[in-house]
Amino acid sequence: MKALKIAAIVILIYMGIVTAFESLLGSLQPTDGSTLVITTFDRDGTTHDRVVSRIRTDGQLYVAANHWPRAWYRRALANPNVQITMGGQKRDYRAVPVTGAEHDRVDRARRLGIGFRILTGFPPRHFLRLEPR
Repeated sequence: MKALKIAAIVILIYMGIVTAFESLLGSLQPTDGSTLVITTFDRDGTTHDRVVSRIRTDGQLYVAANHWPRAWYRRALANPNVQITMGGQKRDYRAVPVTGAEHDRVDRARRLGIGFRILTGFPPRHFLRLEPR
């Protein structure tokens, strides 16, 4: 019984760490030369901006949903017409879900470290290819 209580406490502490990390990252939204701002749209046209890491591989531009909070990703799937801001310029793109061999290739091009995976609670990773409109 004591081991079960210890395991439960460890799990709760870990969940708290993941929640705190994800919350801080979402509110701070660090930007640098390897990020972009994706603007997604609700059904009613309301815009939502989110800073995400950009991935360039094989001449294509991708973004990844690497965290549990991923409302921006679900909005992009529902309405793939998005806007991307890079280098101070906003342009229209179409977000295309990436699956199969392309997903594996992009994942290999930008691996996530084990420390990051632990801090984020091992969320499944999804990619979108961004095609200019």
